[in-house]
Amino acid sequence: MTTLHPDTRPIKLPSLPLVPISFDPGLTAIGMTFMQVLQKRQTMRDFSDRELSLETLSRLLWAAFGINRPDGAHRTAPSAKNAQEIDIYVALAQGLYVFDPHAFALHPILKDDIRAATGWQDFVPHAPVNLIYVANMEKMDPASRQEKKFYAALDTGYISQNVYLFCAAEGLATVARGWVDRPALAKFMELGPEQRVILAQSVGFPSD
Repeated sequence: MTTLHPDTRPIKLPSLPLVPISFDPGLTAIGMTFMQVLQKRQTMRDFSDRELSLETLSRLLWAAFGINRPDGAHRTAPSAKNAQEIDIYVALAQGLYVFDPHAFALHPILKDDIRAATGWQDFVPHAPVNLIYVANMEKMDPASRQEKKFYAALDTGYISQNVYLFCAAEGLATVARGWVDRPALAKFMELGPEQRVILAQSVGFPSD
């Protein structure tokens, strides 16, 4: 289950139901072969201010770490011992949300635009979507602390690469970012004591 935010104060932002994904062989974006998608995979740091549609954001999040089998227990990216310890927080202009793959919705966390707080690079506040990968260390018990850190980083890498491949197929720009003030961001997001910011990733349309 997705980690719910520990703050119990009322949030005025509503949850955003995402656009359902059709499990159809024609889902492959723009008919690309996998090799073509790999050829187009790249890091891009120049973003336009054009917002992603809810449909595109829905497909992006499903590709990143959505549920891809009828049993509801498995996802589009692997995780060590199937712990599924990574939650994807989504920083948008209208607020901060957390992706719930089971309800296939974005649940509101903060009504503030915190995009600038998700990294130090100058393009970060202008990217329409900033994903923040947060590990819930409790889900990996009884692993050692060192193992938890390793698995969390490994599993985040799988998810981030899914985002890269989706963006390559859809003609979007993306960059994974490690230059983040993690303690400050965790405090800003009011994360729990067992939650850790692992990585951030900006997504948007490339600048013209």
